[in-house]
Amino acid sequence: MSETKKINVLSEIDPLKRVITHRPDIGIARISPKRAEELLFDDIVYLPQMQEEHDIFTEVLRMFVGAENVLETEQLILEGLENDPDSKQELIDMIAVDEEIPTKYKTMLEQMPNSVLASTLITGYYKAEDIIMFDPIPNFIFTRDIAVIVQNHVVITKAAKEARFRENFLTRFIFYAHPIFKGLKDQNRIINLNHIDHFPPSKKGENVSIEGGDMMIIANDYLLIGCSERTSEHAILSLRDELFKRNVIKNVVQVNIPNDRSCMHIDTIFTMISDKHVVAFKPIVLDGLSSNVIVHTKNGIKREYASVKDFFLKEIDPEIEFILSGDGESPYQEREQWTDGCNLVAIRSGVAITYDRNPHTEISFKKHGYKVLHARKFLQYVKDGTLDPATIENTIITLPSNELSRARGGSHCMTCPIERSN
Repeated sequence: MSETKKINVLSEIDPLKRVITHRPDIGIARISPKRAEELLFDDIVYLPQMQEEHDIFTEVLRMFVGAENVLETEQLILEGLENDPDSKQELIDMIAVDEEIPTKYKTMLEQMPNSVLASTLITGYYKAEDIIMFDPIPNFIFTRDIAVIVQNHVVITKAAKEARFRENFLTRFIFYAHPIFKGLKDQNRIINLNHIDHFPPSKKGENVSIEGGDMMIIANDYLLIGCSERTSEHAILSLRDELFKRNVIKNVVQVNIPNDRSCMHIDTIFTMISDKHVVAFKPIVLDGLSSNVIVHTKNGIKREYASVKDFFLKEIDPEIEFILSGDGESPYQEREQWTDGCNLVAIRSGVAITYDRNPHTEISFKKHGYKVLHARKFLQYVKDGTLDPATIENTIITLPSNELSRARGGSHCMTCPIERSN
């Protein structure tokens, strides 16, 4: 089977096969308190510890899917640069214009070795000349946001905030220039929401903006898209029309949530971890606080629900249970939703990864029959042969997260699955 044929995701809980991540880079160490809000980071972080925590995260992923299937964005960019010189020049041209750099800087970019160029385009720092060419893109660690695989199509997202625009350029480059993905364009399997002629603003001037944390594909042919701080209704309807036209999906579900930093994407308030369990923030997901759900079907029929819970129970499975952040009690549910207690990535149904700083949510996991295992112990047990990742069931693996959690994104945010299959 060709590489492009294996680009396929049918649900949030099918066994993970390949995933894109990005290790926190040196650009993050340049964020000052004054610029943190502008660059969409809630805090300044200590990079060495953040990298150590992320390394544990990717090592856990490798234990399940193999080292060759945890793909690093910088390496993908490097391989794309070496594979496609024309796209390389186009990338440099676009970034030079968008970042408004002087001609001499652009010439430097063009003359750099590809390995140096890949790093510089991400971090903004040219080490050989000790030059800061442009701002860092600290949110690049949240690879969920850059693109989403819907069935066998790639949706290249479009960021709402200027601080993330360079991520869009780099993502487009990866999916058009890298050998793994290059055949997708010829097969018409890329939906690029940055193509302004195909996805223009609405007649009322509402732009297309959509991020991957607001998109989830779940069983029974449903794509959930959050209408949120980062994703516009116009973007949802534009993507809906394109997906229906291509016969990619039968149901596009608009999940309206508060336009608030504390719940910037739907994956900050719920994620699916098994065919029977959704981890959720009770006030919004169960109680429907300032939220509702609209199901758009390919045949033109609409159905509306007062809460995400009602949608899941009536459209997906009446036996689904909700595991509540903070065990559903205030103030713990608000605290632990803020520290990504609802934001988990499923390795397969019943096995998922989260942060280790949400003890009341862990109580809720245990009430629903899950074991909670710290990532360090998991890695130790696998290495000494006392645990086989292939046999693990009903387990939540918790990551060290003193620094990672300050960036306001959990394990779901830090993964872009490109292949899941049974």
